[in-house]
Amino acid sequence: MKQFLLKALFGSNAPGGRMALYRLREALGDFSRSRRYRWSDSVLMQNRNAHAGETCVIVGNGPSLNQTDTALLQGKHSFGMNRIYIGLDDLGFVPSFYVCVNQLVIEQCWEDICQLTMPKFISSNAGVRSRRETDAVFLRTREAASHRDCGSFFSCNPIAGVWEGATVTYVAMQLAYWMGFQKVILIGVDHSFTTKGKPHTAIVSEGDDPDHFSGGYFGKGFKWQLPDLDTSEVAYQMADLSFRAVGRDIVDCTVGGKCPVFRKGELGEELS
Repeated sequence: MKQFLLKALFGSNAPGGRMALYRLREALGDFSRSRRYRWSDSVLMQNRNAHAGETCVIVGNGPSLNQTDTALLQGKHSFGMNRIYIGLDDLGFVPSFYVCVNQLVIEQCWEDICQLTMPKFISSNAGVRSRRETDAVFLRTREAASHRDCGSFFSCNPIAGVWEGATVTYVAMQLAYWMGFQKVILIGVDHSFTTKGKPHTAIVSEGDDPDHFSGGYFGKGFKWQLPDLDTSEVAYQMADLSFRAVGRDIVDCTVGGKCPVFRKGELGEELS
């Protein structure tokens, strides 16, 4: 496993080398340099190391979020993802950044996403850019077919592109790395689903959602993809290696979380 991760991360070159950047661009393919991309790239460049040495919280959407003291996030840097916005009134905080890369979520929730006022990072793969003007930063993302996909990587430079790693949480980690955060705290990343089936299969919910903090998250009639926890774990290991390689840290403060990758901690202590 370690050999696979190192090869996927760096190939035969040291981190930051020209060949590593070339491999990223080759894996992602050729992208047009439209005005929208140029603007997105300029915003990303402005965010490079903008929060060096600071702490942020990546907020997952698992049921454990209801057991987490999210009031502690007030005044803290945080990343919200997917449909986090439906619970913000109850959760008592507003994320500093918003990330969404799943095409089904973007396409079904686009109008809601456009109403969000915090900086937004959206996958360019979803066909929504022409629907209305938006201030979202569009990311060149590569989807994860499986953890055996030779295109898997941890991106230290999201301008070149990011790998989705079968979870939007992984994309948020790559953005946090780029922004220079010293410590990344995870909450609500339960890494456990009661809904079972073949990973990446698209299904339509028939009732309340048992796998997120609200029954209406992927509620009745919502189309979504079943999780791929194996691929997510491989992605998380890449993130953990990449952060630790430069003396930075990812700590999992999810209440009852099942992810085996990161060191565990308690939210209040890690924020103090």
